[in-house]
Amino acid sequence: MKRLISICMLFFGLVSILDAKVELPPIFADNMVLQQQTDAALWGKAKPDAKITITSTWSKTKTVVTADSDGKWFARIATPKAGGPYEITFNDGEKVTLRNVLIGEVWICSGQSNMEMQVKGFYGQPVNGSHEAIFGAKPSTLIRSCNVDRVISLDPKEECAAKWYEHTPEGVAEASATAYFFAKKLYEVLDIPIAVINASWGGTPIRSWINPEILKKEFASDVNLDHYVTGELPKEYTSHAAGVLYNGMLHSLVPFTARGFIWYQGCTDRWKPELYKRLQPAFVKMLRDEWGDQTMPFYFTQIAPYEYENPDHPQAGFMMWAQAQTLELIPNSGMACLHDAGEYACIHPANKKVVGDRLAYQALENDYGVKGFDSKTPIPVKFEFRENEAVVTFGSCALGLSPINMDIDGFELAGEDKVFHPAKARVTGPTSKQLKVTCPEVKNPVAVRYGMKNWSVAKVFNNFGIPVTPFRSDNWDK
Repeated sequence: MKRLISICMLFFGLVSILDAKVELPPIFADNMVLQQQTDAALWGKAKPDAKITITSTWSKTKTVVTADSDGKWFARIATPKAGGPYEITFNDGEKVTLRNVLIGEVWICSGQSNMEMQVKGFYGQPVNGSHEAIFGAKPSTLIRSCNVDRVISLDPKEECAAKWYEHTPEGVAEASATAYFFAKKLYEVLDIPIAVINASWGGTPIRSWINPEILKKEFASDVNLDHYVTGELPKEYTSHAAGVLYNGMLHSLVPFTARGFIWYQGCTDRWKPELYKRLQPAFVKMLRDEWGDQTMPFYFTQIAPYEYENPDHPQAGFMMWAQAQTLELIPNSGMACLHDAGEYACIHPANKKVVGDRLAYQALENDYGVKGFDSKTPIPVKFEFRENEAVVTFGSCALGLSPINMDIDGFELAGEDKVFHPAKARVTGPTSKQLKVTCPEVKNPVAVRYGMKNWSVAKVFNNFGIPVTPFRSDNWDK
């Protein structure tokens, strides 16, 4: 009997120890990266009221936190300058250790299929340079990537499955191509560890990624929220339902400490550009509110030209212009124009390097203090109409527009009849920041457009090869 009692006590003692083991959400794992020189957020579960001691190999300081009555705990630990690898240990009676942890710059990446598209590509849709990127990958290159699983939910999820990858051939192949090339450019210039955390889902609208509570308060008349009343998801396109990807994916990352966000989305919303101009600023405000930092940079990509249902339809052009206009509404933001990087017959352009690079140029100039170039997309700030011509003035492009001294096509002018005719432009003005647009058929123009088609070709750039955004001066429906 005494032996049986002893065995039982040993068994229950082991159970108690197992119960005591700290549980970390999947976003905290071996090979992860923490944001440098900050108070990085850590959280997880343990026994109710348990004390958790957190130590790291970069510091002699111990952080002690107490789990609440539900076993949840939250802590912040000071991180040093970029470096590593390090270890972090969590101890509430049994140790849990994360290994091969780097300290560096962390960016959270999200959007639809063009952000989701991996370096290895989609079926029949390759990524340029994938072979070189994959087979040239070495763990000594301190780039790490993390992919968050696809999850749909009507309720906010505290955890979502995720996997961290080192810079190996497999890791690079699985990484978002846009995010990877963004990270690679940062790494090449800064020479410190860089991490990208990717939470994306192809074909999804922006409403799927916004907290449904915000949608209920601010967009109830614009967005279908019936599934929160019935408690049932729509039978088709469930990933399109408002708020479900915020609940299932983004919410689980809050508030993982990061430098900023990059975003590639918009194709699915192209039919409602005016609504998008309101939703994207609300989305960014949500991110900054939830991460507790109103200065976090937000860099996004403009959608690229593509034939869609009709290459001459203006809808994609309208969306590009709407995206450009959100820059005025979102502080600390930037846009990568892709007017020269689309493909007529493929909605997933193969040149993802130019996308990642242009996003990285924004971060390098604005957040890391790199000087000597102009990363900004040239955007019109003034439209003037005179007899026989329209004059478009740009506020950025410090060294002006190109090409000079030649007629440039791709423009349209319309008079009071609202009928657009092909027009030509020339770079003009003392600093080459103006375009003078003319058309023999339009003697008294009242509206000017550039690139207002589903499929159009970039014709005007700044001195560093950044294309001018497609634009329009009118707000006509067609």
